[in-house]
Amino acid sequence: MLDVTLVMLILVIAVALLFDYINGFHDTANAIATCVSTRALSVRGAIIMAAVLNFAGAMISTKVAATIGKGIVDANNVTQMVVLAGVVGAIIWDLITWYYGLPASSSHAIIGGLMGAVTAHAGMGALHWGGLDKILLGLLISPIFGAILGYLFMLLVMRIFRNSAPYGLNKGFRKLQIISAGFMAFSHGTADAQKSMGVITMALVSYHMLPSFDVPTWVKMACAISMALGTAAGGWRIIKTVGHDFVKLQPVHGFCVETASAGVILGASALGMPTSTTHVITSSILGVGLSKRITAVNWNVAYRILWAWILTIPASALVAYMAYMIMSPTLGK
Repeated sequence: MLDVTLVMLILVIAVALLFDYINGFHDTANAIATCVSTRALSVRGAIIMAAVLNFAGAMISTKVAATIGKGIVDANNVTQMVVLAGVVGAIIWDLITWYYGLPASSSHAIIGGLMGAVTAHAGMGALHWGGLDKILLGLLISPIFGAILGYLFMLLVMRIFRNSAPYGLNKGFRKLQIISAGFMAFSHGTADAQKSMGVITMALVSYHMLPSFDVPTWVKMACAISMALGTAAGGWRIIKTVGHDFVKLQPVHGFCVETASAGVILGASALGMPTSTTHVITSSILGVGLSKRITAVNWNVAYRILWAWILTIPASALVAYMAYMIMSPTLGK
């Protein structure tokens, strides 16, 4: 006899890995847009480097996975359908924003998706508001730190090298930027692959395959590989928006952006706070742009990015809510 709950579990795992794959090509720009735009690396070389280091970063820690898996919703109200609908909502929003070249947050999308799905299943009372406060606070503060650090780091570098010729300065920083881009790609893996780890482990606990929330090694490996493969697929639409249209960058600017962003993301990941790599690096680019002059920023692109940020959680929550209402009568709760 067909075990429907097992089929649902397999479906949830497959869709969560698909989300990780999409996250990889959707967020590739976070790690490599600046080094591609400054020609420190070719698109192909940058994507290969980002794929490898995303994988390495994903294997380091599971603190963010635990926050996602336990901090958003009441475990007693988590079913396979809730997890499935939540991930579907996140995937659909990621694809919409990727199509329009908007660097929206996959982190926000999965959080919004889970919130919408569990609300459809059990109402808003099933949300863990205490855990959500911590998550949303981290997502709010990290871009602010990214902008401030990008701004200050750029001023510091320019002060140190104020007597250097621009050509020689950029030639040297083009090499350093390869290192900083790798640092950024690694930090992206530590933050973003863990969202799917948390989702899959949540589903395994719901199926009673695991006695408690503890991410298995095979889940780490599967998520890391899926994100690396997605990263290798690239994401040129968003690379163009972040690396070319937002602020015109030279290698020295790209180095400051990537180093500041990676520092914020790794610090937050060490504390188990989920960050949006999209928000952090775009805000760091903003900070670096403002250190040059206010007109260095393409404010039309900035407004588009801001609206994508504002809409992501409610939009993905709405899509997940609708997905739950559509799928649950057919597949069961």
